[in-house]
Amino acid sequence: MTAQMKYYRIDDDKYIPRRWYLWMPQFDEAGRGEMFDVWRFNDGRRLNIEHPIRISVKPAGVALEFSEALGIPIVHRRVVSLFERLDLLSEVQFIPVEVEGQAEPYFIFNALQIIRCIDDARCEEVFYWRPEDGEPDRVGQYKNVRGLKVDPAKIGDANIFRPWGWDGILIVSERVKLAMMEDGITGTHFVEV
Repeated sequence: MTAQMKYYRIDDDKYIPRRWYLWMPQFDEAGRGEMFDVWRFNDGRRLNIEHPIRISVKPAGVALEFSEALGIPIVHRRVVSLFERLDLLSEVQFIPVEVEGQAEPYFIFNALQIIRCIDDARCEEVFYWRPEDGEPDRVGQYKNVRGLKVDPAKIGDANIFRPWGWDGILIVSERVKLAMMEDGITGTHFVEV
C-alpha cells in the first residue's frame, strides 16, 4: 500500500432502525455464565479461547452482520468469507460466539496488529498522561484523542489494525471498506481517519 491509501475507523451503525443490541460477551464454564475480559481483544494478538462465548441480545431486533458488544466487533460468517476472499486471514482472528436467537454463525473479530500510526499534528486534539495526573505507569501515553487521524506512511501494507496507544479503535483500509460496502455487509459505519 502506498501513502495515498485511505483508512477508516469502522464502527457499529447505531442509527439503523429497529436494530438489535448485543450485550456483554460471557463465557460459559460448567453452566455458569461469567463475565468475559473484553480488553484482551485490544492487544493485537491471537487468543486461545477454551470455553464457549455467549452473547445475549436486548432488545431483539434486526440482526446485523457487523455489530459491537461492549466495543468488541461481532460479525456474521459473511464477513469471514469476505476476508477469506480478500486473503486477509493473517490480519484477523475469527473466534466463534453463540448469539442469542441466532442459528447462523457469528464470530468475534479480533484484529491481530497494533500499529504506531497516530498523526498527532493532524488530530483535532491529543492529550497525554502527565506526572500530575497520578498515573505514573501511563505518563507519556495517550489520555485522549479527538478527531483521530493516522499517518498512512507508517501503516505499511496493513488492512486491519488498531492504532497504538488508542487501541479501542478498529481501523480498516479503503480496500476493506469498499469490499464490505460492495458485499452489502450490514451494520457498518465508516469515518475516514
